[in-house]
Amino acid sequence: MGLTLTWLSVIILIPLAGLFLRTLELSPGQFWEILTSRRTLNALKISFGLSFAAACVNLVMGTIIVWALVRYRFPGRRIFDAIVDIPFALPTAVAGVALTQLFAQKGWLGAPLAELGIKVAFTPIGIFVAMVFIGIPFVVRTVQPVLIDLDPEIEEAAASLGANRWHTVFRVILPSLTPALLTGFALAFARAVGEYGSVIFIAGNLPNVSEIAPLLIVIRLSEFRYADATAIAVVMLLAAFVIIFAVNRLQRWAQTRVPAY
Repeated sequence: MGLTLTWLSVIILIPLAGLFLRTLELSPGQFWEILTSRRTLNALKISFGLSFAAACVNLVMGTIIVWALVRYRFPGRRIFDAIVDIPFALPTAVAGVALTQLFAQKGWLGAPLAELGIKVAFTPIGIFVAMVFIGIPFVVRTVQPVLIDLDPEIEEAAASLGANRWHTVFRVILPSLTPALLTGFALAFARAVGEYGSVIFIAGNLPNVSEIAPLLIVIRLSEFRYADATAIAVVMLLAAFVIIFAVNRLQRWAQTRVPAY
């Protein structure tokens, strides 16, 4: 136990404590002024707002992907299963360059979308696309083992008792998957909030338009405004911690409501 706590402190707690100590150099007025500046507020809104939207999309699409991979047998299933892990292994900068090329106005997907009046690269939509890309494996890999353990005979038993498909999904399957779904959502959200490499290439990085908070932190550091950077970082850390804590509490509540089979 002592070794575990020591290692945890060295790896996580001490670096975070240094971040808070650096912020204490600011007066409350300076801290408030940094956080309420238009550029900081817009960067935080873009990072957290688009991360939440991307995590919601990943929650739905990730569940559909898991269902297809676990419950169906089709040619190339193992290849598709491996493809899910690519965002894990791919360097984030490579992912950013690939997405930018793909969704640029002359890219394979960007060109037809541009004809429809939809510009993806160098807009907030591009940020959203990058966040969806890097977050999808977290939902899939979290829900997949739970769905594998969920015996299909339970669905057959529900059907034999008169439940239609919708009742089986919402009263039998989803309650069992809810804790894993919430965990996947929280992980995808946290990863998107802190994502940097895959986002900056496709974002356009226009202040107040498509500038994410991690990039603003880097800009402040390059300007030697360390206190400003740490103040923004502390707010991001606290907000992410509160959201993840709330999701974890919701996950525990959901676990108590999982039916026993």
